[in-house]
Amino acid sequence: MAEIGLFLSSEEHGPRALLTQAQMAEEAGIHSIFISDHYHPWIDRQGESSFVWSVIGAIAATTSHQVMTGVTCPIMRIHPAVLAQAAATSQLLLKGRFVFGVGTGEALNEHVAGGKWPVPSVRLEMLEEAVSVMRELWSGRVVNHRGTHFTVENARIYSCPDDAPPIRISAFGPRALELAARIGDGFVTTRPDAQAVADYRRQGGNGPTVAAMKVCWDAEETIARKLAFELWPTEALSGQLSQELPMPAHFEQVASVVTEEMVADAVACGPDPERHLRAISEYLEAGFDELYISQIGPDLAGFLSFYEKELRPRIEA
Repeated sequence: MAEIGLFLSSEEHGPRALLTQAQMAEEAGIHSIFISDHYHPWIDRQGESSFVWSVIGAIAATTSHQVMTGVTCPIMRIHPAVLAQAAATSQLLLKGRFVFGVGTGEALNEHVAGGKWPVPSVRLEMLEEAVSVMRELWSGRVVNHRGTHFTVENARIYSCPDDAPPIRISAFGPRALELAARIGDGFVTTRPDAQAVADYRRQGGNGPTVAAMKVCWDAEETIARKLAFELWPTEALSGQLSQELPMPAHFEQVASVVTEEMVADAVACGPDPERHLRAISEYLEAGFDELYISQIGPDLAGFLSFYEKELRPRIEA
């Protein structure tokens, strides 16, 4: 059976809340955390965007979770040499339980450094070079690199783990999936895409396949639907918008055409366990090895109780 973990939303919750949620998950018997790495939230109503590496340090100090970034973009906002150091430190703090999820990112977060947002093919080239640079730095040797996109001069990571963090690559199209199969230690998506799992394996990918999804539990379905619509109207959007728009205000403009019904079709809302089970089963039946679930809104305790009493027995059955 797939490993079920908790997906923490850095866009929706502040750093102390994220730490509390990680601790609550461990108390509920969940041992894996997937945490988003954002500079901006998708829309202003989400209201948060803490520095993920500080939160990972706090989680490492207070829980025994496996922690995966979901996902970090190592090509613009932060240089891959710096992220290699951050990941190495996280691996040491977590005693080998850190997983580095990486991807080509979104303009929403990466444009803040002032660089031109590259086209998708160039972003994939940059990601491949960044992964190579980080792995070389994790050898603990002095690294000099002058590549197409990145330069590293006389850099050495002294606090370096014996076992480098595995790298799982976000893949939403065939070129990214090919890259994940070729250089990654697994791949990540948010879609219940059985074909992507099959293609990843066919192209030689032998790492874990990872998916993340959102739900909105509440004892009242009307409340859950309203909350999901207010906080995550972007769940009803598709295509390249999520990679190209640079500001939360732009996502709000696009989401103005989204209705509550559209979000409820995309996100399992309310107290009906069968509705949630159908949504989860799409990912499990697609063949994913790990599935991370995010509860929209503040009532994680209610969702964890619902998961333990209503969903876990059905999933295991």
